[in-house]
Amino acid sequence: MSDANEVKLCLKVMVNKQKTKVLFAEIDSNFADVLLSFLTLPLGKIVGILKKHYGEEAPVKFGSLTTLYDGLANIESNHFWTEGCKDMLLNPRSSFEAECLKLKLDIGDTQPTRFFGCADTDCKKKRSNVSMYYGKIECDCGKLLSKPMGITTHEDEDKDEDEEEDEDDDGKDDDVDVDDGGVFTGKKSSFLLTDDLKMAPSIQGSVIQTLISLGVEVPQGAEFLTVTVGFNEIIELLRASIFSETPLTDVVLRQTKTMGCSTVDSLHHKKLESPSISKKTMTVKAMVKKSTNKLLFFQAEEDFVDFLFSLLTIPLGGVEYLLDSNTSLRNIDNLYTSITELINDKYMSSPCTRTRLIKPELPPKYLSKNQIFPLTEQTTPTIYYFESGTVAEKCYRMCFKDPKGEESYIKGPGKYIVTRDLYVISCKTIGRSIMKHTTSSDVKAVKLQIGFEEVYFDYIIQFFLLSLFFYML
Repeated sequence: MSDANEVKLCLKVMVNKQKTKVLFAEIDSNFADVLLSFLTLPLGKIVGILKKHYGEEAPVKFGSLTTLYDGLANIESNHFWTEGCKDMLLNPRSSFEAECLKLKLDIGDTQPTRFFGCADTDCKKKRSNVSMYYGKIECDCGKLLSKPMGITTHEDEDKDEDEEEDEDDDGKDDDVDVDDGGVFTGKKSSFLLTDDLKMAPSIQGSVIQTLISLGVEVPQGAEFLTVTVGFNEIIELLRASIFSETPLTDVVLRQTKTMGCSTVDSLHHKKLESPSISKKTMTVKAMVKKSTNKLLFFQAEEDFVDFLFSLLTIPLGGVEYLLDSNTSLRNIDNLYTSITELINDKYMSSPCTRTRLIKPELPPKYLSKNQIFPLTEQTTPTIYYFESGTVAEKCYRMCFKDPKGEESYIKGPGKYIVTRDLYVISCKTIGRSIMKHTTSSDVKAVKLQIGFEEVYFDYIIQFFLLSLFFYML
């Protein structure tokens, strides 16, 4: 794939006569795939992308997600089981890495999955320990797993066989495209896209009906424009999809209409009954100012902080799933609802793609025991160490080393302060600095039991998911 900064995507947009608003766009599968890849991005990855692109001169504050991320970045590494734990949270991986590597334009800078073994050539455990994280995890011998391993997959074997078949093909039918599938959408599929990111298949003979169903009105004098967008514009589209009422207009016509701190009229979360739902509860102490009934901060232990930081690993589509498409990020809600209601399997690259986008999994070894939301993770791939010698060939099944310790990221025991905007600090004195302008008689401590099945769950899911997007008032 070419450098992301050099790749360009084309789309046709219909704008009003005054050229002040995009009414809708016609997009191909390449653009649709890039747009749907937003749903695969972990929350922490989104923060990292925006920070890297816009920098300190024009910082983008993604609600409490940014402060949660900043607190994680600033907390000492000795609070984590391994160096790999902190890296997993600051740079969370996606369970769609294989797909994102095929995108025409990938804003997530996805890297191919690599595997690392013990750097000690004399290690007796080198045949059994493997990691996906360079130099972050120790082998059983105590040395770091940092030696790149050559991995051959079934896909590689199939590719070699295909290349051999191509060599025997005498050059016939060179122009035939045998790959009929795109990344997320079908390669030959095309779609209609509204300004607020509702997307529906573009079906010949039914375009007018589709536009009406999407709520699009085409006034007199409207005209089509052909637009080319690249890496910077797609990053801006991601930002605008979070902060603007008119993301497509923002990117195409450079007219920004920023959203305020919107609220949810009524909170809905999925009523899930599953054996995978965690029974775990955590106790936190909410410090509240009596005179105003205003939350000052939380006092919490390592399990609660582990839960908070693990929220950064949840993909945007996973938040949509948990909150039943009611996140207050209305453009993202529309994009997700397009997959659940408007686009069926016929227009996707494979039957399982739509299901995976609707309910995405975490990557292998990412699920923490302190995660109370009903999330699942991918199984680790099976890898064998093949040894060919002069006497005999041997094959050993390798074991993935978990970067986490005790099935969590944060090690205990530990005491933490969590501010109203979810900034986490491990410091006993911070409580006094927060309370220095508040008399102790005006402060009360309220103990909360936090768990999926607790009576406080509606409040908890609203606070700890919705407050990620907007600062608490």
